[in-house]
Formats: sequence, C-alpha cells, structure tokens
Amino acid sequence: MIEFADVEAATDRVADVCHRTPLERSGTFSDMTGAEVYLKLELFQRTGAFKIRGATNRIATLSAAQREAGVVAASAGNHAQGVALAATREGVEATIVMPENAPVAKVHATEGYGAEVVLAGENYDAAEARAHELEAQQGYTYVHAFDDPEVMAGQGTIGMEVAEDLPEVDTVVVPIGGGGLISGVATAIEARTDARVIGVQAEGAATVPQSLDAGEVLSREAVDTIADGIATRRVSERTFEVISERVAEVLTVSDPEIAVAITTLLERQKLLVEGAGAVPLAALLEGKFEYDPGERIALALCGGNIDLNVLTTVVTRGLVESGRYLRIRTTLGDYPGALDELVEVIASARANIYAIRHDRTSRDVGMTAAEVELDLETRGTEHVEALLETLRERGYAVDVLV
Repeated sequence: MIEFADVEAATDRVADVCHRTPLERSGTFSDMTGAEVYLKLELFQRTGAFKIRGATNRIATLSAAQREAGVVAASAGNHAQGVALAATREGVEATIVMPENAPVAKVHATEGYGAEVVLAGENYDAAEARAHELEAQQGYTYVHAFDDPEVMAGQGTIGMEVAEDLPEVDTVVVPIGGGGLISGVATAIEARTDARVIGVQAEGAATVPQSLDAGEVLSREAVDTIADGIATRRVSERTFEVISERVAEVLTVSDPEIAVAITTLLERQKLLVEGAGAVPLAALLEGKFEYDPGERIALALCGGNIDLNVLTTVVTRGLVESGRYLRIRTTLGDYPGALDELVEVIASARANIYAIRHDRTSRDVGMTAAEVELDLETRGTEHVEALLETLRERGYAVDVLV
C-alpha cells in the first residue's frame, strides 16, 4: 500500500511539469446545496486531465536502463496523452497503443505530445494486450494507468494541493475508474486533514460498491457509460486495498445524472468538464451522500477532454433531464389550419419551437390525419408538465419522445 511519504516525494517530482490547479469556491453550487462547495479545477491541468501527474512521477522514477529502453502504455485517451508528454519532457521514447476506434482528436493529441501511436484492436483490452506484447519484444517499461504505486502517488498530489489550499476541508469527492486517483488522494487527505474521502463511480462501470460488500475485487464483463475516463471493468488489488482502508464511502451516479452535471457546469460555471470529471458534482446535486449545512466539500473535477460529438448528445440529454428540451409527437386532422391551431396552443403555453416535422404519409395514422413531431424549448420540469396537460386538455394525444 502506498504511504504519505510516497505522495510527498511525488510532489517534488511533478512540480516542474504539472500545473498547480486552482481550488475555487463556487457560490452557485454552495447556494444550490447549502454546503460550502469548492471545485478542484484539474480540467485546467496540462493535457486537460490529472493523468499527467501519475505519468510524470512514474517516468521520473525510471532507472537509467529503463529510460534508455523507453516506455509503452495502453490507453484510449487521457493516460495516453499524460504518458506521451511526461516521457517527452524527460527525453524518454514512448509508444502508446490505442484502440483502432479511438477518437482521431485524441490520437493526434497523443502524437503531438511526442509519442508513437500504434492502433490495435477494437477495444482497450485488445490495445493493452498489444502493449504487453511490445513490452516483451522491445524491453519497454509498461506504464499502467492506475495499478502502479508511483502512478497512484503522482495522482495523490491533487490531495496535497487540496489539503494545503483548504486545510479545514470536511469532505473530498473523487471519481473512481481503476482507483489510482482516489488511492493517491485519499492517502494525502488522510495524512494532512480530518476530512473524509468519498468515491463516485458511473453506474455503467461500477464494481467498487459490490467489491466492498464482497470483500474482494469483482469485475464486469462490459462497461457502458458516457464517463469514458472511468469506464474500467475493475479496480486493481492494490487500489482496492487503499480504497478499503482510506475511503469512507463509494457511490454511483447514472448517465442522465452525469449529463445534468455536465450541462450545469457549462451553463452556470462556464466550465467544460468530461463525464468522468463531472461525477463528483452529480453525486452532490443528486443528494447521494449526507452532509451538514455549511460543510466544506471539495469536488475533484478531474478532466475536460470530452469529444465534441459526445458533448452534443450529452448537452441535449442534460437539457431533457432538467426539463429544458422536449420532443413530442401527436396526430392532427388533415385540414387547413390544423397545424396553426397546435402552434397557437404551444405558443400560449410559452414554449418555443425548435423544429417541426409534419408527415401526412405515415402508415401509423389514418388517411385523413397527419403525424407531427415537435422539438420544444421549455423552462423546467413543471413547465413541461403544464404544457403536456394543456395539450391533452385541448384534445391532443401526445407522446413524449425525449
């Protein structure tokens, strides 16, 4: 198990490469929750995520022979970029194996940081297998994303900064994927403060709550979540040991809850945070853990590398979940003015129309009717309910599509 001395040593090693990211009080989220909420803005880190910290510490502890041989890693995103930059800064050659379907932007970013990228396999497991083959063939040192004490210690420097900037912190909320981040942070927080550490997983990739109940590491056959940065099938034995000893509670949040957190951060704080980085806020906003009024809560927003195509979907879903966007379908009589009458009802209810799709040829309606789908801008869940009630009172059979 890593100890506080390991994190202390890592602090000096990462200082010249990694940014000391801000810890800022959020008036918005403090007012919304009744707590004193602080945001650890790790999305402003170099490469856009915390992974550079662990990678830097691991590269710094390589032997001379290991530096000469080079390193290899497997990753679909943030770890790839962190290892690439950390290795390049130290003059160490890095090979990163990424899945063949990895986002082009992340592939280019990894290459831009100086690594050689090898595309292999359809998923992370296949990429990892290829990376280990290269490790054996070329004599590289494999840099694991989380199952490595030096990587954990490097990630723990986030906890050191929180403890120094807010020594009176009561609760620190941290995402969990493979467990490297929370292992390091919990080690630092336990040693430097009286705060509790709470871990959060995405429901579609959660194994830690079940593993804690079972007393052993459990694995998933597959993961399914928008929080791709923490979409791992299991934690490691090393990280599980630390979590068991030093983390007070582990919670889960759903993809819709993560989407709401992302859109709320974007709208209210002007911060673009990826799914993995938004899970601490999702847990807070959804009341997943108990806290006292005025409690000082630090949320680790650990990354901002969200694919723009994913962002479009996430923002739309977040608006739907918060009652800001509505898509409905109804049937109109096929006569002049029928659509105008529907639009008038919607306008009188103060909803805004984004788009209308009018289909007189659908086989789902009669020959004297037309099917209409409307995308609407609404002002919240109560407004949505009132609008639907008004439409139904006026005789429209309405189906809610999203």
